[in-house]
Amino acid sequence: MKRIEVEGLPEEPLAAAGLFHQNWLDPIERALGDRLDVMVTLVPADHTHSEWRKAAVAMLARKHTPRRVNFVAGEGAGVDKTEAYLAGAPGVTGQYLQVD
Repeated sequence: MKRIEVEGLPEEPLAAAGLFHQNWLDPIERALGDRLDVMVTLVPADHTHSEWRKAAVAMLARKHTPRRVNFVAGEGAGVDKTEAYLAGAPGVTGQYLQVD
């Protein structure tokens, strides 16, 4: 599983969604096109970011089936544990997970 760490998104949700699609969509789709499952990590954000993140990961998962893609918001050990779980959970894709 390839981990892609998204950085530098603004705090405002609409601006963050726009910058994500402009700067990060291509690297994620290239990895999926290379037949890799992908875990995208994002910094934690409040509820105003949830909808665009859920929509983006769901659309990527549908487009790139059978490859798996999940978004994980969090930092540190929680993200590492989630990555280990996802590596062993072949049916989990298209999810936006928030970890502590």
